[in-house]
Order: sequence, then C-alpha cells, then structure tokens
Amino acid sequence: MKTEIDLYLIIFLSGILIVAAVNDLLFQKIPNLLVYPAMAVALGYHFVMNGLDGLLFSTGGLALGIAVLILPYMMGGMGAGDAKLMGAVGAILGIRGVFIAFLFTAIAGGIYALILLLVRHQAFKGFWQRHAATLKTFIFTGQFIPIPGDSNERKPKLCYGIVIAIGTLFSVFLEFSGYYTFPI
Repeated sequence: MKTEIDLYLIIFLSGILIVAAVNDLLFQKIPNLLVYPAMAVALGYHFVMNGLDGLLFSTGGLALGIAVLILPYMMGGMGAGDAKLMGAVGAILGIRGVFIAFLFTAIAGGIYALILLLVRHQAFKGFWQRHAATLKTFIFTGQFIPIPGDSNERKPKLCYGIVIAIGTLFSVFLEFSGYYTFPI
C-alpha cells in the first residue's frame, strides 16, 4: 500500500508543527484543538484521495505515532500533547513516514537535552549528586534507596513539541529532496 504525500499535506503539516512548537514554547502545552482536527483532516484527506487504502495508511500512522511516545508520556517524561502531536504527524505521513520522523525526532531530542544540560548545568547538579549517592548506597548495601529531590528545586522544561517539529520537518525535507530513502 503506497500512498503519496503531496505538497498540500506538507504545507498543512508544517503549519501544524510550527503552531505546536510555538504553543509548547510559550505555554508548555500542545492544545487538543490543534491536534485532533489535524488528525481528522489527515484521515479524511487520505480516505477521500485513496479510499480504504488511504484510510488504513493514515490510521496506521496515527496509531504508531501515538504508540512511540505513549511510554515516555506514561513515565512522566513528556506531556500527552506530545504523543498526540506525533499521532497527528503519523496520520499525515503514514507508518513509514512517522517512524522515520520519530528517529530524527529522537536524535533532535538527544541534542536538545544535551544543550539544555550544558547550558543549565547548575540545575542538574543536585540531580547527579542524588543519583550518585543512590547508586553508591545500592552498590555497598544491595538495597535500592532513592534519595528524593528538594521539593523547591526547579526542574528545567524540555519543550518536546519543538523537537517533534524539528525532527519531523528535517525528515520530510530529506525525503522530498531525495537525500535519503529508507527501504521500510
């Protein structure tokens, strides 16, 4: 089942990602009012253009997009809006496209986290000390006793909507420019 992604969908996707990134940066939230209509438009578009094959293409991408970020969401590493945004990306790009976008998003996320760590190293000082002490305790006693953080400690925010936008747009750019083709 090969479904083509046309320029209109790429423009639509770019708009969704830019609005999501700006919202995430300003408000630390990706609104449902953005992602749910994006999902519906993508599902409807693919169905109208390619029938049942298009609907299956879009639905599979939607499911995989949410699935790849549901575990980090459940572990508290990101918000539900991030997982839903990746689902909207999947509804537009399909299974193959969202998987590749996710890979580039993961790379961009690692770079973003590293930059945040280097710039705000003071904010992480207590974090590393607590985890080192927990590890020492575990090694010497065999008991895992986590040391809780200071409740007043301000944790740096990772705006993953920005990362999803960067990773997805980079993957789409490479795909459409012909620089890579993955055999999946």
